[in-house]
Amino acid sequence: MPKTLIVITGPTGVGKTSTSIKIARHFNADIVSADSRQIFKEMRIGTAVPDEKELSAVKHHFIQTHSIHKNYNASRFEMEALDLLQNLFKKNDVVLLVGGSMLYIDAVCNGIDVMPDADLDIRRQLKEQFANEGIESLRLQLKKLDPKYYSQVDLKNQNRIVHALEICLTTGKPYSSFRSNKKKKRPFSILKIGLNCQREKLHERINRRVNKMLEHGLEKEAKKLYSHKELTALNTVGYREFFSYFNGDILREKAIELIKRNSRRYARKQLTWFRKDTEMNWFQPNETSNIIQFIENTIER
Repeated sequence: MPKTLIVITGPTGVGKTSTSIKIARHFNADIVSADSRQIFKEMRIGTAVPDEKELSAVKHHFIQTHSIHKNYNASRFEMEALDLLQNLFKKNDVVLLVGGSMLYIDAVCNGIDVMPDADLDIRRQLKEQFANEGIESLRLQLKKLDPKYYSQVDLKNQNRIVHALEICLTTGKPYSSFRSNKKKKRPFSILKIGLNCQREKLHERINRRVNKMLEHGLEKEAKKLYSHKELTALNTVGYREFFSYFNGDILREKAIELIKRNSRRYARKQLTWFRKDTEMNWFQPNETSNIIQFIENTIER
């Protein structure tokens, strides 16, 4: 059997955790998490980290292993994940990569360009500029410094614009000059499984998931992290809405409503990204036996 990385992905709330554990147990495989927020040890409830029973059922990696106080990105995840996979494939022919963070999955499967670290003072200045002058000021600055990336980026995405400007101002070179977009060859096969269900059912699952987070203490967890709200890791659905509530900008009921709405919007964004991938094989989350049969048939070809 060739060394094969099984990617299990899909929108938030679709049921990746339970499905992937069943598949991993069948193949006696480890799970490498590709969740850019579950990786942080300070964020548990709001990121829906697998519970103790789930974590004990299968060996998981990159779950609550890094701190929100340390800069982390898809480029670093690529390097650390590939090092880990090299060791895991010595023990087993199959490893699962599970999560919904699009850039993290893409980094492992296709590679990502190594970006220089941004200057933290520049990052603070750009955040102040956004707070004082709005996003249009950042757009104009990016258009001047890197017109190529300006023509490609989602101009509504504040984080991507700020990140590009950080690199431009730190290095004195256009952000686009660091983006080769060349696919890297991997020493293992990759099989991608996408999980999805009917839109109404997915929305119900997301709403129930948020309610469960609230029951388990999401508000208390967010309150504990409130003093660190400026950190990039905490610009996350479930936390930033409560931060607005703590600021006095919105009511608690509105914060909860926004968490559900923004979670649904994020799910749509994920699906738009994954549907562009022609290598993705789509299944319902309750089709575990069919997924396992598909994997076995594909690997044996």
